[in-house]
Amino acid sequence: MADPSSYRPKPGQIPDSPGVYKFRDEHRRVIYVGKAKNLRQRLANYFQDLAGLHPRTRTMVTTAASVEWTVVSTEVEALQLEYSWIKEFDPRFNVKYRDDKSYPYLAVTLNEEFPRVQVMRGAKKKGVRYFGPYGHAWAIRETVDLMLRVFPVRTCSAGVFKNAARTGRPCLLGYIGKCSAPCVGRVTPEEHRELADDFCDFMAGRTGAYIRRLEKDMTAAAEEMEYERAARLRDDAEALKRAMEKSAVVLADATDADLIAVAEDELEAAVQIFHVRGGRVRGQRGWVTDKVENVDTSGLVEHALQQLYGEEAGDAVPKEVLVPALPEHPDAVSQWLADRRGSQVSLRIPQRGDKKDLMATVQRNAQQALGLHKTKRASDLTTRSRALEEISEALGLDTAPLRIECFDISHLQGDDVVASMVVFEDGLARKGEYRRFQIKTFEGQDDVRSMHEVIGRRFRRYLHEKEQTGEWEENPAQTPEQTSGPAPAPTGPLPSGPAPDSAAEPREDDGRPKRFAYPPQLLVVDGGQPQVAAAKRALDELGIDDIAVCGLAKRLEEVWLPDDDDPVVLPRSSEGLYLLQRIRDEAHRFAITYQRAKRAKRVRSSPLDDVAGLGDTRKQALIKHFGSVKKLRQATIDEICEVPGIGRRTAESVAAALASTTPAAPAVNTATGEIIEEDDGGSTT
Repeated sequence: MADPSSYRPKPGQIPDSPGVYKFRDEHRRVIYVGKAKNLRQRLANYFQDLAGLHPRTRTMVTTAASVEWTVVSTEVEALQLEYSWIKEFDPRFNVKYRDDKSYPYLAVTLNEEFPRVQVMRGAKKKGVRYFGPYGHAWAIRETVDLMLRVFPVRTCSAGVFKNAARTGRPCLLGYIGKCSAPCVGRVTPEEHRELADDFCDFMAGRTGAYIRRLEKDMTAAAEEMEYERAARLRDDAEALKRAMEKSAVVLADATDADLIAVAEDELEAAVQIFHVRGGRVRGQRGWVTDKVENVDTSGLVEHALQQLYGEEAGDAVPKEVLVPALPEHPDAVSQWLADRRGSQVSLRIPQRGDKKDLMATVQRNAQQALGLHKTKRASDLTTRSRALEEISEALGLDTAPLRIECFDISHLQGDDVVASMVVFEDGLARKGEYRRFQIKTFEGQDDVRSMHEVIGRRFRRYLHEKEQTGEWEENPAQTPEQTSGPAPAPTGPLPSGPAPDSAAEPREDDGRPKRFAYPPQLLVVDGGQPQVAAAKRALDELGIDDIAVCGLAKRLEEVWLPDDDDPVVLPRSSEGLYLLQRIRDEAHRFAITYQRAKRAKRVRSSPLDDVAGLGDTRKQALIKHFGSVKKLRQATIDEICEVPGIGRRTAESVAAALASTTPAAPAVNTATGEIIEEDDGGSTT
């Protein structure tokens, strides 16, 4: 491990102009490439106290052995040079997107004498016009089959074309009218290229002119009583319309835009791109990357833009690029895109309307792509088994943890503090066994104390059910930590004993115990040393010593064990780490969903909720009549009786309920001093 101070340049040696820098390791390999508006300020950030650096940055600077830089004139030049160097050197600490599949394109080989329409994958070739990418090759072939009626462009391979030219007989498509048969001279090279250009124009979104021309020719043919020709033109127009219908209109005004969305967690990120041309989604692609450098959403977006447009030019760069977050220097990136397109490019975040709605769809696709990437291994029994074995070896367990329970704490600034418990058996989620808890013994924000309480409550229930005369408990009083859903299913044999009494827990029809009766082999908490110590202390207080405990800290994805000063670091490619991350993330999702539901319920509460027999319809009628709970509180019983459906007895109950509650102190806007009135629900806004 190198000491960054050993190769740190003197501050006076580093220019304060824009530029691109490279970190090299002891073998002179480039391990990181970055750009900066001010090289001196940016490089100074890498040579501060190691304890203050992000873990990934700290790893990079201690791996490096030297740094060098190149000064450029503008930020745009820095952006271009950074992209070129990343492509050339493939540095290990730079974010590098990798396609989650090899996407097929519809390609037109305009670099040939007789252009050919075909499906292409892989690197793009010079002189070939590309459309897409498409999700499936069959989608391209269906579209091409419809369009060949109107634009009978060559689709055959070079061998078939030469053989037809040699024999003087076209292929089947030439006989059925889906190829103009340039191989046998039915059309000249110029006429065939004009067909190919029209095909490209239609695919690029200029569709209306061709359909109108066909309909005009159809009408003229019908007036001249050339009904067979009119029918053929009608069928051609319908074929083009069906080809257009395969990509529905999503943006008005024939917009040309690319929409980019990012989904990320601590270690990985997924990018999804929708290509919209002529207001229609013409292509879609996605990438996944490891976050090997300290990068936020804006940085991920900038890297995606570099990879997406670094080799493109002209119309391949759209007029508008919509992103979830702007890069650090948006003007420089916009200028770089404009230089590649040859005209102005708008780079912005959609704020409203159809574009914002479509961006939400792209974002959902990115989230699904990230989730699929993380969970696709879980469907493989061999992979799940390997993950459990890796966890067992890393934590020093006697056997693989077939049942894992994970706990997480969630709150909003100390309010509505809740906890979640999720269960994974054999590496798969058992959602029917998830449980949620409300923190009862104290108020405020204390994740360690909350974790101690939750673990204690969960395992006190376990001991209670286990120690009930050696029998599983039935019909206990419902507790806040229990939720509805299918019961847990232990895999081991049930203990024998006398018949359960009326206080025992209900069983499934096969006699298996429910809820907290089955212990895990591994207990995972979301957090580091403090949370792990709290969980272990709770188990020790209950005398439980046969359940392993660990914590997964989000910051570094380190695994902490009780009484250990150093964490267990699993390799980034470890299946065991992937499984622990999935379990931790699921516990976090389940906890925050419950916490948000509790907060929403509290915010919607009203003094009218306590009035017996007053349903939602009559409550809404009261609020609508008076305008707010504040004005309703000031009304007399006779005035309340004027509301349709409200009798005198109900009016008296409403008045009594409002009189018994103290109105909240008015909220004050600290910026303006304005008093904010109560809203319709009785809470301040």
